[in-house]
Amino acid sequence: MSGSTAMQMGGVLVLLMVSGCSDGDSGNSNVDYIDMHDDLPEPGNPEGNCPVPDDAMEEDTTAPDHVIGDGTPESCTSEAVVETVAKGGIITFDCGPDPLTIELEETAKIFNDTGPKIVIDGGGKVILSGRGQRRILYMNTCDSDQVWTTDHCQDQDHPQLTVQNLTFVDANSKGEEEHDGGGAIWVRGGRFKVINSRFFNNVCADTGPDVGGAGIRVFDQYNDSPVYVVHSTFGGRDELGNVCSNGGGVSSIGVSWTVSNSLFTHNRAIGNGGNPAEDGTPGGGSGGAIYNDGLTMTLSLCGTRLEENEVNAYGSAIFFVSNNHDGTIRIQDSVIRNNINHSNHPWEILPGISGHDDTVLIVDDESIIE
Repeated sequence: MSGSTAMQMGGVLVLLMVSGCSDGDSGNSNVDYIDMHDDLPEPGNPEGNCPVPDDAMEEDTTAPDHVIGDGTPESCTSEAVVETVAKGGIITFDCGPDPLTIELEETAKIFNDTGPKIVIDGGGKVILSGRGQRRILYMNTCDSDQVWTTDHCQDQDHPQLTVQNLTFVDANSKGEEEHDGGGAIWVRGGRFKVINSRFFNNVCADTGPDVGGAGIRVFDQYNDSPVYVVHSTFGGRDELGNVCSNGGGVSSIGVSWTVSNSLFTHNRAIGNGGNPAEDGTPGGGSGGAIYNDGLTMTLSLCGTRLEENEVNAYGSAIFFVSNNHDGTIRIQDSVIRNNINHSNHPWEILPGISGHDDTVLIVDDESIIE
């Protein structure tokens, strides 16, 4: 059973939905992505047509530094992916004419001295799988094992990592303790953007405050520049959603995001108690699609749709808390609706969006929030 109340805000008709929906488990499902390839959701929001900033455009890979594969599926192995990613530069795949799932036997890790520009381009055919056992991709400018290249690792301009035309599935970072969250991708430092990519059935820790990002978790971008997510899909339908304690789709601490023409549906934040945890609960459960925490930051959505994401605490679509009360949410030509909050106290500044009352909200008349 569901009900609604309507109100007008910033030129947008806002409809507050109250719905009931059962919780589910957080495990990866056994999906044969190749068998269902033609039926998988495409990257991005098909209704999104916002212009993309120059810095967020797809990278040119016509002259790659490294190619994974020799034209056959058998040549595109986990070992080849891990070894090639470690070399950096412009990376493409040559695995034959058909879509291919590459099941990783270890996490592919970026080395910080192999850039400055690192591009991994799947050509729209490559699916990278964590096999329900591991994270898929890791970059950390402050990890000495990946080579320190400056004395200010938390604010350096490289590597500049782009992942494009790739699908990330069945990643699982629950076993990670030092660098938790980030089921499919974990990034700290440099610059990072995602273009024309998809994230299905990725998971990270079930409980805990702050920990999150079943699809992506990010820290410390150079000069506080935003992470760009362009024409990408997180979930897309019920059996493909991403699940974590917080931030079913993406999560960050102290990072701004610009999300263009993208789709977030059926992602879940399954922790309990919020942040900080209360009454002995383990914490979490906020940000069904997007979880942003930290100091001064901006979340910009354009041409993006967030629907049917779920939480147990706050922000069924978006959790956005600027601890110094200096945060801005910009929403343009986007749809945020039918997201589900299982809490009796959703703490919303707009339907589906949780944050401080003094958060600056800039919402255009073309957006639908209900």
